[in-house]
Amino acid sequence: MLVAVTDHAVERFRQRVGSRTGALDPRPEIAGRVSRAWEAGRWSDEAPAGATGARGSVYVRDLVDRDLLFVCRREQHELVVISLWEEGRVGTPRVPRRFTDALR
Repeated sequence: MLVAVTDHAVERFRQRVGSRTGALDPRPEIAGRVSRAWEAGRWSDEAPAGATGARGSVYVRDLVDRDLLFVCRREQHELVVISLWEEGRVGTPRVPRRFTDALR
């Protein structure tokens, strides 16, 4: 499955998770995580509790961080990552705000 990543998903990833590799563009890391999770069968058509569940969305659960869901859309033979959802996480993000503000 080919995986594409939107700008919005990249920003959410930077704000909420951060890149393990320290790369300026985390698209390859996101695409790799989604691809591996998809191949492992860690996806569902059902929205997580508390999500609006937009029609046609697919939710891929990360293999590394099981609270992290990638919100995707299927486009024929491609999976487009449009956002992130952190299930069960309330409050402060994993990446301190001072670091994500510096990205602007």
